[in-house]
Amino acid sequence: MVAREDEEIGEILTRYRTVAVVGCSRNPRKEAHTVPSYLQDNGYRIVPVNPFADEILGEKAYKNLREIPFPIEIVEVFRPSDHVGAVVEDALRTEAKVIWMQLGIRNEEAAEKARAAGLAVIQDRCMRTELKRLGGLASR
Repeated sequence: MVAREDEEIGEILTRYRTVAVVGCSRNPRKEAHTVPSYLQDNGYRIVPVNPFADEILGEKAYKNLREIPFPIEIVEVFRPSDHVGAVVEDALRTEAKVIWMQLGIRNEEAAEKARAAGLAVIQDRCMRTELKRLGGLASR
């Protein structure tokens, strides 16, 4: 099963490059800032989603996923597990292909809803860690 998960994660990291980061932080000491910064440094387009910010990592921040005026591919979630259902609801109104719940975040009900709508779902994994770990697999 691990090989299959690695294959799916590698495919996601290779195929999709536009990442809406729900809960992206302005605080450079938080993982919700350093992880998207790392992704940005490695060729991903980061779209911060934070209702309290105008700009993060040099990118315009949006209040929610529905405000983003262009297609997004991955919705990376840096919100508590019990908030994921609302994020998935918003994501289903976009062209997102993947819901990625950051390390420590799991919500089976929201994950099933996303999968039923045809989205790939990754739970409790760090995109930065997976990109580093599968670097050869996930390179352009």
